[in-house]
This record gives sequence, C-alpha cells and structure tokens, in this order.
Amino acid sequence: MSASQDALKPRFSQHIDIHCPDDRAYWAGHFGVSGEQLRSAVKLVGSRVSTVAAHLGHQAA
Repeated sequence: MSASQDALKPRFSQHIDIHCPDDRAYWAGHFGVSGEQLRSAVKLVGSRVSTVAAHLGHQAA
C-alpha cells in the first residue's frame, strides 16, 4: 500500500462505504482490485471488511 493510500484512511474500519470515493479507493488499493471489482464484491457479500476480504481471498485489515 502506498503512502497516498495511507492518507486516505477509511471513515469506518469494519465496513466499506462503497459510495464514498475515498473509501472505495482505499479499500480497492488495500485489496489490490479495481473499484468496480470492489463494488461487485460488496454487492455480492455486503460491506463488512472481513467478509469482503474473505470473498476476495485476503485477510481483513
């Protein structure tokens, strides 16, 4: 994760606000996926970070 992504810390640590561009950019970068892939994952499994992480094959933040 780059320093610029660290500056974009998400507003919520346990949920992804897919409607917030900064949160979407942070979590997409964190998981190494595109914003659209992140949006699709949230649509499928919900906004909880741990659930999205498991769906994408990553550990939660």
